[in-house]
Amino acid sequence: MGRLQRLWLARPARSSPHDREILRLAIPAFGALAAEPLYLLADTAIVGRLGTRELAGLAVAGIVLTAAFGVFNFLAYSTTAAVARRLGAGDRRTAAQLGIDGVGLALLLGVAVMVVGLVLAPTIVDAMGASARVQPFALTYLRVSMIGAPALLMTLAATGYLRGVQDTRTTLVIAVASNVLNLVLEVIFVFGFDWGIKGSAWGTVIAQWIAGSAYLFIVSRSARAVGASIRPRREGMRQNAVVGGPLIVRTASLFATFLIATNLAARIGDDEVAAHQVAFQVFLFLALSLDALAIAGQAMTGRFLGASSSEQARAASRRMMEWGVAVGVVFALVLAAAAPWLMQGFSDDPHVQHVGTQLLYVVATLQPLNAIVFVLDGVLIGAGDQRFLALAMLIATFGVFVPLAAVVALTDAGMLALWAALSCWFVARAVALVARYRGSRWQVTGATRH
Repeated sequence: MGRLQRLWLARPARSSPHDREILRLAIPAFGALAAEPLYLLADTAIVGRLGTRELAGLAVAGIVLTAAFGVFNFLAYSTTAAVARRLGAGDRRTAAQLGIDGVGLALLLGVAVMVVGLVLAPTIVDAMGASARVQPFALTYLRVSMIGAPALLMTLAATGYLRGVQDTRTTLVIAVASNVLNLVLEVIFVFGFDWGIKGSAWGTVIAQWIAGSAYLFIVSRSARAVGASIRPRREGMRQNAVVGGPLIVRTASLFATFLIATNLAARIGDDEVAAHQVAFQVFLFLALSLDALAIAGQAMTGRFLGASSSEQARAASRRMMEWGVAVGVVFALVLAAAAPWLMQGFSDDPHVQHVGTQLLYVVATLQPLNAIVFVLDGVLIGAGDQRFLALAMLIATFGVFVPLAAVVALTDAGMLALWAALSCWFVARAVALVARYRGSRWQVTGATRH
């Protein structure tokens, strides 16, 4: 824990030879990542004005969507690491082909997710424990949102390719444009056409398909420029899926925690799950903002290890952790100060505001610790150390969070106790990642990780 405490209190040194590249990658990535959860944050603010039942329905459907789509984050993460290694080794053609293979796999998986989601939507909503008053709104939002699955998964894979070739500016432009479009469409559909929660979902789906089409064009053009085929290879898609297997386990365990938390919140009460929705979306927004440094970590670590420079990989990752903790402290202070009035923007219900403000204080406290977790997650993904990440997440989820969540459920301890269990889960993850980073087993060099 001494190492963890030093990282928690660390401030960035005045300068580092890696600062310029970290900022070049992280600043555009920050904008793009911060824009991603704005899809659901915009939905939360707009739907919150329709009523508490609608907001609670969004909470149930939103966490299901976050989990369902989040499991496929390996499409971005594994592609980033593999492409960055090839770039470091000077093999741009293979790097581009890996991007095409990833997008092809994403399209196939997206169609499958859409079909399964549309068929099983009623069963999923019922299993989430929503009350009879909330279920119709959750079902409507979930069904419409599933139509965007193929586009969203293609976006993940294409984003991973662009990060791997050290281009985070393009992802920023597309993310900002699609979020502005999403917001405009939602306002028109919800308040202009009076479509209610359905209009909110349709605005997001249309924006997702436009963004996915833009990414498909960009990746195809990049492949042609270096002589790679624009047709996905069956073997390449298979390898992408195999490499992504441990990341699926890791991410599934991650979102199992969030699903369990939302399920318990829904059983505590409609007001509580509505407050949980706001706190969770703010948490996700800040998490993905901090993840900008993790994206830089993936790209730089993969490239340095591909170029057989393990010393540079460690030096850059150390610097990113220093910056991460500093940014996490700033996020914590700003959120703690803004929490009371921030809740007023999401709900008019006094009880929802009261519970939500308490939860936002917990979210604020977690930010410096989150920085360590997210940066090291990115470094180890960039190194291709997926198996360790899967094991560490399984232990934190099922060895720490699930037993604590069971105690919360059996004792009716309430929302603060539930979020205390989530906090313990983050501590467990941080301890495991710091221990791994201190060793050298993650520093495998070469164009591929054997």
